[in-house]
Amino acid sequence: MSELLAYVSCADERAIVTFAMDRATGALTRRDSTPVPGPTGASMSMPLAMAPNRRYLHAAVRLAPYPASSFAIDPTTGALTHIGGTDLPEAMAYILVDPSGGNLLGASYPGAILSSHAIGPDGAVTGPARQVIDTPLRAHAIITEPSGRAIYVPCLGGDVVLQLALDPATGLMTQTGRLPTHEGCGPRHMRFSPDGRHAYIVGELDATVTACTVDAQGGLAAFQTEAMLPPGTAIPPGSRIAAADLQITPDGRFVFATERMTNIIAAYRLNPATGAMAPIGQVPSEPGPRGIAIAPGGRFLLCAGQASGAVGTYAIDPESGALNRIATTHAGANANWIEFLETTCPLHRSLRDAP
Repeated sequence: MSELLAYVSCADERAIVTFAMDRATGALTRRDSTPVPGPTGASMSMPLAMAPNRRYLHAAVRLAPYPASSFAIDPTTGALTHIGGTDLPEAMAYILVDPSGGNLLGASYPGAILSSHAIGPDGAVTGPARQVIDTPLRAHAIITEPSGRAIYVPCLGGDVVLQLALDPATGLMTQTGRLPTHEGCGPRHMRFSPDGRHAYIVGELDATVTACTVDAQGGLAAFQTEAMLPPGTAIPPGSRIAAADLQITPDGRFVFATERMTNIIAAYRLNPATGAMAPIGQVPSEPGPRGIAIAPGGRFLLCAGQASGAVGTYAIDPESGALNRIATTHAGANANWIEFLETTCPLHRSLRDAP
């Protein structure tokens, strides 16, 4: 029987903490803490990227010289073993392994660049960079849609989402389109519906979620924007709105997004035919909800609290999409990113002995 694990990035401790999740109750049990090589000190975050074959996990440290480290995943226990890495050209807010598994792509918020590095046959990222591309200000994520045919980059400072094509053999990216978002949106992260027909973009600067259609060429067209915060919400003095992450349930019925100044998770019901959003409401989150992840099966949501160092566990009502907080579990300083793994799922077994 497969085991469900959650890897939590704790940037200030420079560690990846492993939890086992009870599939029936959502309870988390701490299993391990794996050091990530790199300089010590407080960090904005430490993004993670899971390989498509679920055999390797990569982490990027956002302090000079910006090392990226690769870990082999034990197929039975989920234990992580460091196998190599390289330095990236800048601090990366987001990293991604492309669908071929041969390239590690990165988006840099401070550097306003994208980078592409080869991943070797042993699963470790290598250097130097195959390509470095300038972007509009504050590139914050790099994401593929479900078929892997296109790559998208929300650029927070430019109010635009770039669309690119990737040659997996060379690791080279070519821009093919762009979607200007509404002014002041600050597009940060985005996700696609499971069928790839719709995309959803979280605006960091105005706490909105924007729904888009996706055409046959992968082009985006926005058709609906919903506020994350209730009318009249007060932002603490000296602060600003700071929406962070969003995730969609595996069945494509619900989308959730976080806001870090008011510490909430906003929920929306999705129309499977049109992609339209219907607000469900908000629930209190773990303080500083930088990253969220939905467990395979769609029954539970985990929220990494950057300010608290804890992970909040929420049950997802299968009918309404409402969230019910059921537990809080300490992870480590600056908990910010979560990746799930099923240790003995059929995909993992089929690839375990592949070259």
